[in-house]
Amino acid sequence: MKSAFVSSFAHSAAGRLLLSTAAFITLAAAFFLLIGRSPWEMLSLLAQAAVGDGFALTESLVRATPILLCALATALPARLGLISVGAEGQLYFGALVGTGFVLSATAVAGPLQLPSMLLAGMAGGAAWALVPTLLRTRLQINETISTLLINYVAALLVTWVVYGPWKNPASQGWPATAEFPENARLATYFDSRVHAGLWIGMAIAVVAHMILTRTRWGLGLDVLRSNPRAGVLAGLRFDRHALAVMLLGGALAGLAGIAETSTVQGRLQASFSNGAGFSGFLVAWLARNHCLRIVPMAFLVGALLAAGDGMQMLAQVPSSVTLVAQGLLFVAVLGTNGMLDRGAR
Repeated sequence: MKSAFVSSFAHSAAGRLLLSTAAFITLAAAFFLLIGRSPWEMLSLLAQAAVGDGFALTESLVRATPILLCALATALPARLGLISVGAEGQLYFGALVGTGFVLSATAVAGPLQLPSMLLAGMAGGAAWALVPTLLRTRLQINETISTLLINYVAALLVTWVVYGPWKNPASQGWPATAEFPENARLATYFDSRVHAGLWIGMAIAVVAHMILTRTRWGLGLDVLRSNPRAGVLAGLRFDRHALAVMLLGGALAGLAGIAETSTVQGRLQASFSNGAGFSGFLVAWLARNHCLRIVPMAFLVGALLAAGDGMQMLAQVPSSVTLVAQGLLFVAVLGTNGMLDRGAR
């Protein structure tokens, strides 16, 4: 009886979280010992740099916001069995299209400028997701490879425009576009850089969870993923569902890109994403593509990344230490879940 209870708890969501946390602490402690530092001291400094005061907490929220939206952009296609690694490119192209709209649409001003800009960014992200979707549905080209490869095309397009036709002459040697007007920036909170994109992302996570788990459309995605032949016999069209989830995911990543560009950066510049699209992919898989679980996981990863600068000052270690810690987190969660799933078979 006791053994059955322990096994049941270990396979529950709370048990997996507890075991993954213990595995992460163990791996992180071993890493800190390996570099000659006290594990307890380094873990304490890591927590302090991530959430130790108001500034650290808000910066963690800022880093978590695009990761959250990009993780949702990955989770939606995954519910159909599609492995999209394209959130990074969709984020860049959404920022590019949204910025182009603001720079060119001088007639759109006032209260309509912000929603129009956000819609343009979402349309850009969706358009960038359309390419690998058509390759997958029409030519059966693997979406993982195509989404990964075109990420770099979108990033290079942004680099080209900020160094070339859209470069602000007043920015001196720093390549960037002109600053966004106040009407084209999301509201910020807590006298910090935390912006409305965070609340939008959390709301989308809740709505997406409800749609995926409590609607006929969400059930159709599950059927097509687990048993495509049964889905076809039931009248479900894989290509239509693939188009829907990929475009919706692209729109969310595009929203992340234009929100980060307009409100956090204040202008479009090269390499602005800090790898949010790739981090979002990893967050989605750590959360097993569960939209509600993505929210705390995105904050955890965002906090780890935001702690990088703080660790440099507090512990005199390279900021790359936090990247190692992030990698150890992935190993801990994936390894724990893998062992539990293998034991359950």
